[in-house]
This record gives sequence, C-alpha cells and structure tokens, in this order.
Amino acid sequence: MLLGRTANGLYWMFRYIERAENMARLIDAGLRMALTKTSDAPEEWSSVLMSAGVKIGYDAKYGEYNASLVSDFLLRDLGNPSSVMSCIETARSNARMVRTALTREAWESVNETWMILKSTLAAAVPETDLPRVLDQIKRETAIIRGAFHGTMLRNEIFNFARIGTFIERADNTARILDVKYYVLLPSISYVGTTLDNFQWESILRSVSAHRSYRWVYDVEYNPVNIADYLILNARMPRSLNFCYSNIVDNLKFLANDYGTRHACHDMAESIMTRLENNDIRTIFDNGLHEFLSDLIYQTYGLGSKIAEAYNFD
Repeated sequence: MLLGRTANGLYWMFRYIERAENMARLIDAGLRMALTKTSDAPEEWSSVLMSAGVKIGYDAKYGEYNASLVSDFLLRDLGNPSSVMSCIETARSNARMVRTALTREAWESVNETWMILKSTLAAAVPETDLPRVLDQIKRETAIIRGAFHGTMLRNEIFNFARIGTFIERADNTARILDVKYYVLLPSISYVGTTLDNFQWESILRSVSAHRSYRWVYDVEYNPVNIADYLILNARMPRSLNFCYSNIVDNLKFLANDYGTRHACHDMAESIMTRLENNDIRTIFDNGLHEFLSDLIYQTYGLGSKIAEAYNFD
C-alpha cells in the first residue's frame, strides 16, 4: 500500500496539472466572449474570475476587469494559488516529492513543462499573444498526460493520479456551466439570441467540445442540449458523467488492490447513480443552478473523504 504522503502527492500533482489547463481554457473562453460586439467585456471577465473561484482575491488587488489584468492574474500571479504558474510550480513540487513513483518520461514531461512555462510567463503576455500562449499551455499539459498514460503501470499510483484529474475536471465543468447559466446571461430577453448562442458556443470551446457537440446533436446550440452534453453524456471526456465514471472505476481498483472499501467509494457511486438515472429536462425543471451547486459541494466532500480514507498528509 502506498504511503499516504505519496498518494497525496500524486493526487494533487494531477489536480494542479488539470487546473492549470482549465485556467487556460477559461481565459480562452473569456477572450472569445469579450470580443463579441454585443458583449459587456468587463462583465465577461468578472464571470471568468467567478468560474475560476478567484474573484475575491482578484478584487482585493484590482478595481477593474479587462483582458490584460485578468489574464495576468490567472496566468502569472504567484499570489493566486490557482494561476497557471502557481499550479505548475505546485505540480512540479509534488512530482519531485513522488519522483520514485514516476517513470523517467512522466517526470521529465512535468519538469520540461515547468521550464518552458517559467520562460513563457516570465513577463506579462501581450493581449495579441494570448491565443498562442494559451494553446501552448494546453499543449504542454497534454504532453504530460500523454507521457503518463503511455509509460505508467496501471497500479495504485496510476489510480490516485487519475482520481485527482477527474475530481478537478468535474469541479471545473460544473463551475463553468453554473457561471454561464446563472451569471453570464445578461437578461432573459437574450435567451435564444445571437449573443446567447455565442456564449454557449464559447463554453463548448472552453472544454474542447465545440466540434464533437455537432457530431452528436447536429443542431444549433441550445442550453438544454449543451447542458445534457456536459453533464450526462457518458462519452464526452469532460462531462460530469464521464468524470465520475472514471473516479468510480479508479476507486474500485484501489478497493480491489487493498481489500477495503471506504465511505468515499459509496459516495462516488451514489453520485454516479444520480448522474446515470437523471435526464436533462428533470434537471432543468428542478433547477440547473441547484443541481450544479450541489454537485460542486459533493465533489469537494468526496475529495475530503478520499483524503481521509487513504491517509493523505
């Protein structure tokens, strides 16, 4: 059985790698929405900060919302523990701590990403250069995942890393959807308009689901289909259903390896059952915001139960 400290290092290493990529995706969505002529750019950037869960920290430092300030705070500010650079620094520190549990390729991919992004983000990124830098961040985090997937033994080391990835991804997808539905839409009068459709399209782009959505639905963007895709579709790699399916599977592998089930296993399976047995119309009828808020709260609670079960330090 892995030491709790090692399991904790692997779990959080991959949570922070996932979070770094998610920050880049959020900035990308903010850029797209702020560029629409019908859009209120400061409001869009405020909503990006809310989705990232760092608005209070930003407001304590700045008095206005614009692309350069918000992107700098989310990319480079080491005072923001969720900035890309903070996340990559923390992921690398955790990787060093669990170095002997990683293949050479997995460690080197993390270390090289840290060196590359440290150089790229050494100075403020001009707004015109943001798309290139955001693509670079997404590419570097994908290389880490590829090296890890391609070289690691499928044992408890792999399981803790995957659980960390999907806990973070589920939290992020739920937050993006919740902020869009609850905050971004300026008025009920915009529902179904070009502005509304563009904002939903931007959310899909932020989770790399723009093209695959059209493969599945082959219709114009609408909130019900997009929410269905990002919540219940079992084959969409950033949907809540997909994330929880992977969390449940990896927790089962741990239970089989260690011969012990914990409260976290029951909780994850309960959330998974709720996702599998739901339909999007029922979720909307009962309140999408309430559903997502509850899931964010439960995902946080599940993370705590996993830490308790496996003695994270």
